This record gives sequence, structure tokens and C-alpha cells, in this order.
Amino acid sequence: MAFSFEDPKVYKAAIDWNDNINQVLDSLGSNCSRSLRDQMERASLSIPLNIAEGNGRWHKGKKRQFFWIARGSAFECFAILQVMARRGLLSDSTVGNLYDQLAEISKMLSAFIRSVDKLKSRA
Repeated sequence: MAFSFEDPKVYKAAIDWNDNINQVLDSLGSNCSRSLRDQMERASLSIPLNIAEGNGRWHKGKKRQFFWIARGSAFECFAILQVMARRGLLSDSTVGNLYDQLAEISKMLSAFIRSVDKLKSRA
């Protein structure tokens, strides 16, 4: 059975982001603090999870709320990337690559939120 949230490009991009950041975190080994790693793992996983949960909601207000949370988690990942970069944990090219992926996800989520606003609310 296919779930409706699997189709949007933003969901697929969020899953790809999660895979990519986990590979980066694994490559850091013990150079990255456990708390910073944990925060990035949770924030990056929150993006696709909230997209999926939002798509499972009938009411557009609830959908929008979960998509806003996903967008907030993407912004949290931006901040964590900056912290990791300042600590010298990631190369400039890695940061740039990951930043570009998150920027695209954030734009897609913003468009997704706007599209939900155009839906008729279901009772």
C-alpha cells in the first residue's frame, strides 16, 4: 500500500537529507559530541516524520501545523550545521552541500504549506 506522503518531492528530499546527514555524522566518529550528534539526528529525522504525520491529517490546520514543525526542524538543522562548521567538524564543501539541500527542503516546505492553505477544510 502506498501512502500519500511518499509522493511529494519534499518528503523524498527530507529522507535523502536524513540519509546524507547520518553518513556525515557516522564519518565524524568521536570528534563530534554526543549531544550535538543527538540533536542533529533528532532534528533531521523530525523533518520527514512531521511531513508524513501532517499528510495523515484530514484538517488543513492540523496538516499545516505538522508542516510548520518540519520546517522548523529544517531551520534547527541549519543552526546545528553552523555550530559544527565553527567547531571545524565539517569541510566547507560538506557544509555548502548540506546547506543547499536544507535550503531546497525549506523552500519546498514553504510551498507545501501555502498549498495546504488553498485546500478546502474537511469536516
